[in-house]
Amino acid sequence: MLLAMLSMSVMLSGCQHTASSEAQSSTMSRNSAIKSLALLEQPAAQPRELAIEQWTTRSGSQVLFMAAPELPMFDLRLTFAAGSSKDGAQYGLAAMTSAMLDEGTQSKSVDQIAAGFEDLGASFSKGAYRDMAVLSLRSLSQPSIRQPALDLFTEVLSKPSFPQAELQRLKNQMQANFDYQKQNPGALASKALYQKLYADHPYGHPSEGTEQSVAALTRQQLQQFHQQFYSAKNLQIALVGDLTRAEAETIAEQVSSALPVGRAAEKTASAIKPVASKTEITYPSSQTHILMAQLGIERGHPDYAALYVGNQILGGGGFGSRLMEEVREKRGLTYGIYSGFTPMQAAGPFLINVQTRAELSEATQTLVQKIVQTFVQEGPTEQELADAKQEIVGSFPLTAANNAAVVGQLGAIGFYDLPLTWLQDFTQEVQALTVEQVTEAMQRHLQPEQWVIVTAGPKVAQKPLPPAVERAIPSSSERQH
Repeated sequence: MLLAMLSMSVMLSGCQHTASSEAQSSTMSRNSAIKSLALLEQPAAQPRELAIEQWTTRSGSQVLFMAAPELPMFDLRLTFAAGSSKDGAQYGLAAMTSAMLDEGTQSKSVDQIAAGFEDLGASFSKGAYRDMAVLSLRSLSQPSIRQPALDLFTEVLSKPSFPQAELQRLKNQMQANFDYQKQNPGALASKALYQKLYADHPYGHPSEGTEQSVAALTRQQLQQFHQQFYSAKNLQIALVGDLTRAEAETIAEQVSSALPVGRAAEKTASAIKPVASKTEITYPSSQTHILMAQLGIERGHPDYAALYVGNQILGGGGFGSRLMEEVREKRGLTYGIYSGFTPMQAAGPFLINVQTRAELSEATQTLVQKIVQTFVQEGPTEQELADAKQEIVGSFPLTAANNAAVVGQLGAIGFYDLPLTWLQDFTQEVQALTVEQVTEAMQRHLQPEQWVIVTAGPKVAQKPLPPAVERAIPSSSERQH
């Protein structure tokens, strides 16, 4: 799966809890148990058979479940259409709502919540992104531990109190983060890129908000956002682990029924292709950060497999990619250069990311544009395609190698309304691709002259490219030795 390179998340945990020595001994035992079990989840050498079951709760939540009785543990993942694309004019509202969920409930403080999960040896996490908000629970599956862990998880989900003192504390933390971002040229470039690429579209503003918008957020706004978007009909539930179908149904009903029924949020509107532009941010660094982007595709697009393979060859395949070979290996312009599609509910970005010496930034941009243009026009070679297929198909079992990986995949399948057989279908599509199909897909979605470019670095006199050092591009098998 592609990494969502510029997606933002907020993971803020509560304070540590000090318990008696007897309680600490019990907690350490449970924590050790679940950590030891997690270590037993070794990646499979062959693709894992995924027997996925699907149903809808009485309150309208969609459920995907896979029994995995090999280890006495389970993973629960809730996905709401409650990301920053739903912020409206209150930038940072989704991120702050997510961050505040475990900062206090109607009956428990932030310390009590943290201690509760710790005492049970359970792992709780949450995050907000552009499309979605996610909550996750991992616990031992024996009922005496599973049920109290689920009860606490459900309380955190459905009854957050959004205490004013904790809200102010998180606001202060976010303001400190904004100060840090001002000292980070990569963060400055990323924020500017999304603004230029998406303009007034819901993806265009920073997921974490701005200094002004976060300062203006109110407890009432968080409560209203939670009431509207953390609802049963706006929820996808993914469950994997040592559970029967009946137990999985009980868990799903407990979570779903604790929420207002609500309604499913409207899908994010389509993005409008931007005009080509270049933005230069002056920053006193030794290197220049260069981000080059275009609109890519939405999740579930029929060209996904072809574009994934094409990008693997162009800039997603590490040292074997064309961009890495030409920009790093032959010219020594950077330590690394990477490209990738980030499909989202609306068209996500296609992004190229590179840092280079400030005096070579213009020449590097021109070179990258030329490499992409040549690749889009001519496509990959038969050998490049064969190598990419081998690498992708060979590594794909890792996407379902353990329960945590599977529950993440199920969450994405449910949220983006993909076929239940998507994981199996993807490898088959990859293996069947031809050079012509990959080339045509890249030509449909990439326009070599329509870049949105953002740079962050010093203003210095520019120099020409150093001469290239020619060498043979190794095959996939040679790169592995």
